[in-house]
Amino acid sequence: MLVTGANFVAVTALVKLVGTGVPAPQAAFLRYVLGLVFLLPMLGLLRRVRIDRATLALYGWRGLAHALGVICWFYAMTRIPIAEVTAMNYLNPIYVTIGAALVFGEKLAARRILAIAVAFIGVLVILRPGFREVSDGHVAMLFTALFFGGSYLMAKRLSERDSAAVVVAMLSISVTIALAPFALAVWVTPTLTQLAWLFGVAFFATAGHYSMTMAFRAAPLTVTQPVTFLQLVWATLLGWLVFGEAVDGWVILGGAMIVGAVVFITWREAMLKRRAMTPPPEATKL
Repeated sequence: MLVTGANFVAVTALVKLVGTGVPAPQAAFLRYVLGLVFLLPMLGLLRRVRIDRATLALYGWRGLAHALGVICWFYAMTRIPIAEVTAMNYLNPIYVTIGAALVFGEKLAARRILAIAVAFIGVLVILRPGFREVSDGHVAMLFTALFFGGSYLMAKRLSERDSAAVVVAMLSISVTIALAPFALAVWVTPTLTQLAWLFGVAFFATAGHYSMTMAFRAAPLTVTQPVTFLQLVWATLLGWLVFGEAVDGWVILGGAMIVGAVVFITWREAMLKRRAMTPPPEATKL
């Protein structure tokens, strides 16, 4: 998870370097097009998989939702500090939790609802409406978390049918297709340097997802989730040292509240699963 955090901070740094020189939809499209090279080893697997029409439609809807989230994220990166983007990105699991209750009928216990409330208070701490201007970049990040939350909910349904490799590969392909018309509408000719930065984005994003998968296999979420807070620390240092962005203590506080809520929800999930798997005392008697 430490390596994962470093990879994702590298992604944000490279996107920041590209800046507004390439429009957000085009930058997102090029990131995914260049990232398709990492799917070449999976082509044989994709040829063998049979996907029915309903599932293919769900992959399409997920690709569209994820594409809109990526566009909003790329746009926010050019408008607000890296630390604020990173902190507000922690909202994804909160939206997933709410969506799971609305879509899949999962119960929201009082403790979960309290954790969600703390997370949204953390967002208010970061935005501080009435005390400073809430920019379009902040609004874009709210929609980013919303679109990504929808994408992850659909991924949960798709993962019940297909393997993780197929789900990831189909995401890359569907997002690339969904981003194409948005990119063509604002297309400008990128420089070789910009293409190099965006290929770096694709590389570090892929490496981050790979190392994150390794972490999930090696340890439970209750161990790996708290480490994700270090991404906010590294993002704050990066913005300060490289891009001259001021360190905002309110952003750190709000981010800590959101991460704390996410960690609590994750811990509660782990405890409930452990209770469900532990047999009652009489069941262990011969």
